[in-house]
Amino acid sequence: MDLADGRWTGLSGGYRLPYDPRDALRRIEAGAGVKEAWTELWNELHHQGDVGEASYAAITVLARLGAGGAGDDWNLYAMAAAIEEARSNKQNPVMPAWLADDYAKAWSALFEAGLESLRGAQDESLINSIMAVLAAHKGQPMLARMAILNEEERQAMLDEVGWA
Repeated sequence: MDLADGRWTGLSGGYRLPYDPRDALRRIEAGAGVKEAWTELWNELHHQGDVGEASYAAITVLARLGAGGAGDDWNLYAMAAAIEEARSNKQNPVMPAWLADDYAKAWSALFEAGLESLRGAQDESLINSIMAVLAAHKGQPMLARMAILNEEERQAMLDEVGWA
């Protein structure tokens, strides 16, 4: 979805209140105030498993950013994976029909950007987030949920069931 599209102003975020993420997305794109912009997006687009139409629309911009070279930030992939996971929750809004094609294309672009970024990734959070996106794109939601965890969390889960 283009950042100039007027429909952004009518979308809701994770709190089910109107939220326009374009300013934060532009700051990330420009490389100015990136940490604060990611904090804002995490707070507004995803709240305790709740997402809104603005969350879905933001995926289209995040995919473009990832394809454009911003794919070395774990936030990009973790945000996408969290929104995609939440999308399947029946209490969250359905994907607007006018956004569905762009959203699907964005996920293909995120997958490709993730593959490219994974080649040089060293940071655990980045690797886990990319793996979550790859799994989600391949229709493996449980694997995506496991991938986003860190090694210590995965080990604790395996210990708990006696697989360690």
